Parts: sequence; C-alpha cells; structure tokens
Amino acid sequence: MDEAGEREFVPDTFEEYFRARRDAVRRTAFLLCGDWHRADDHAQAAFVALHRHWRRIRDRGALDAWMRRTLVRAVVDESRRPWRRERFTSEPAHASSVPSDSDAVATRHVLVDGLRSVPPRQRAVLVLRFLDGLDVAATATALGCSEGTVKSQTAHGLAALRTVLGDALDDLRPAG
Repeated sequence: MDEAGEREFVPDTFEEYFRARRDAVRRTAFLLCGDWHRADDHAQAAFVALHRHWRRIRDRGALDAWMRRTLVRAVVDESRRPWRRERFTSEPAHASSVPSDSDAVATRHVLVDGLRSVPPRQRAVLVLRFLDGLDVAATATALGCSEGTVKSQTAHGLAALRTVLGDALDDLRPAG
C-alpha cells in the first residue's frame, strides 16, 4: 500500500488468477466459437484486457464475471465481422484438435458441432447457462441484457440445437 492507501499493482496476483482460470476461460471460449485456435485468441485477448484494467478493478470477487462478459463480447463481436463468417462442413477439418481428456469425446464433438450451427448470441446464452452453470440473472448480467432476453434466447437456442442434433440429442442425455 502506498501513502494514499491505494493498492499497488501486484503482478503475482494477476499471475495467480491467470494460472487458476486460464483453462476454464479457454474452454468457455472454445464452446462459444467452436475452434481451439480462435478460442486461444479470444482467451488471450480477454486476459490482456484484464491485465490492462487490473488496477481499476476493485471487486476481485467479480473477476470471473468480468472475464465472461469480456469473452462473450469478443466472440459475438467477431462473429458479426463479415470476413469472419465461416461456413462449416459436416466433417470437421481437424477432428484431432479437440483434447481427449475424458471418455465423452464423441459427446463433446456432437455438442460442439451442434453449437456451431446456433447463432452466436443464442450460443453464448446456452454456454453460459448450461455449461458454465450460470442462472438467468447472472447470464443477463454477463451479456448485458435483460432476464427476459436470456429466457427467450435460451428457448430459441435450445430449439435450434434440437433441430440440428435431432436423434443425436437422445445420445447426449444421461441414461436413467
């Protein structure tokens, strides 16, 4: 602390946060955009923005929410750029690019392929609600929209996902 009582920037604190959250942020970015290389870029950009604003962030307990919001905005903004609109084929170009650290690799492939077909805003809502485990209010805060918008985007996104996945949706449901 300096004489004015303000907290000095402590690089170790940022490093600790980075080390603790980098995999989760990268995984969320992948679920939002569907490509590991772009997910790395988005995660890196979000951490760079966090580092740039580190001194001004007073509520250290809200870092995860701040990162989610920054990440979602970056992915949605990029998807709106005309030169980034990509057409996905039914076969992924790099099937081996998804890490196989669990027994549910096939399920992840099916889910990620389905999420790719859902519009970016709806995809963001689905990822935050069901994969990051946020409730409606927290998702609305992360996206900067109303709770009603989150609910409607969830409904539309799930309907789009059901249409795309069809019979594969039954395979994603746990048995029992």
